[in-house]
Amino acid sequence: MNMFVSPFMKVTTKTEKKLSFSLLYMLIIGSIVMGYFDSKLMNETASYGMFSFELAGDLEHSRQILDSWSPGAKIFAGLSLGFDYLFLLIYTLFIALLIHKVNERLWANKPQYRLGGLLIWSMFITAIFDGVENVALIKLLIGNYTEYWPWVAYYFSFAKFTLICISLIYLIINGAYWLFKKFSNG
Repeated sequence: MNMFVSPFMKVTTKTEKKLSFSLLYMLIIGSIVMGYFDSKLMNETASYGMFSFELAGDLEHSRQILDSWSPGAKIFAGLSLGFDYLFLLIYTLFIALLIHKVNERLWANKPQYRLGGLLIWSMFITAIFDGVENVALIKLLIGNYTEYWPWVAYYFSFAKFTLICISLIYLIINGAYWLFKKFSNG
């Protein structure tokens, strides 16, 4: 048995379509909400808002970012980190479902299918990485200035973004390949 079988394998086409559109709508709304929260966190020290905080990497830089935020901004940071627990489920499921769709259309019964299966499952690992990163950032936000929290946030954030980028590159390349096949054959 292939350990990289898609968890969406038994989902009907009709349900898959509904799930795709539902996740897309939730992703759009979630992105708007996260963008709004993030707009309250951007300043000279944290020019990329939460992203700057995620990748601070050391306690000194993390504290500089926290000190640059007003009490209101820190509330938005907390809301962002809390909301991210819902958002991480949405974006990872959406990316995994897109990979599943591409994989089924292009690579069913071919050796390349395993790569797509691996990437689908990597999205669930990505969600775990994002959750761990959030815990570390919440610890810092509430004043637990232990040296390892910025390190934990940085490395789990880096791993999360790496897996997301690999999956998005896979989708872009395979989407282009699918379009090329579709228009060159007909």
